[in-house]
Amino acid sequence: VQLVESGGGLVQPGGSLRLSCAASGFAFSNYGMTWYRQAPGKEREAVVGISRSGDITNYADSVKGRFTISRDNVKNMVFLQMNSLKPDDTAVYYCATNIGRVVWGQGTQVTVSS
Repeated sequence: VQLVESGGGLVQPGGSLRLSCAASGFAFSNYGMTWYRQAPGKEREAVVGISRSGDITNYADSVKGRFTISRDNVKNMVFLQMNSLKPDDTAVYYCATNIGRVVWGQGTQVTVSS
């Protein structure tokens, strides 16, 4: 079972990034997926979750209207489109799922700075 994030980087305030999470080793389409983030010195927080079919999403208030989650159950991937990025969005971003135990990816760094 493996989750691998990619797409992080350095972006200026107001910019955009698209994160990807590739899943393997489990029946991806049977499970909801969640993006989390952890900023330096802060606890890990849930950013957005998506149901197994993709028809239900749940966003943290801090990212509503700026971030969009989606998934591709053929390619076993989940995405996070991040627009209008702010310095407060700087964090390591993780994808995760609960298959009876919580599985985490290794994370991808997002830095929003001018």
